[in-house]
Amino acid sequence: MAIGPVEYLVVAFPGNKFKGDIAPALADLVKAGTIRIIDLAFVLKDKDGSVLVAEVETLDSDAAKAFQALQYEVGDLVNEEDLRAIGERMENNTSALVLLWEDVWATKIASALRDAGGVILGLDRIPYEVITAALPGSALKA
Repeated sequence: MAIGPVEYLVVAFPGNKFKGDIAPALADLVKAGTIRIIDLAFVLKDKDGSVLVAEVETLDSDAAKAFQALQYEVGDLVNEEDLRAIGERMENNTSALVLLWEDVWATKIASALRDAGGVILGLDRIPYEVITAALPGSALKA
């Protein structure tokens, strides 16, 4: 089975203000075949520093319900120990979404690189703020 690159994202929401507003954008990417969600979990750290970790299907909040409608496969790539480690690094009174996805759009080029014997020497993501600062007045700021 060919598989594209798999990425992970941990995005924090200070003040525990996570509402699930990004679920529709993720749903659009899944529906378009751009990504395939492999795992999705939440980490919550209360004001006293206690950490709660949960897979999306176990939560009953409005934010969790927005994500429960997404098509995804619960994998074992991120486990409770990983999620707790993320929680320990977070500030108190913060929630975080942990997301793993396959870049389905890149499956063909990834297979071609592997088949050609290619070895990736570096791969990184340049932050939005760095790009927009380097390209003043660009259309990227839209």
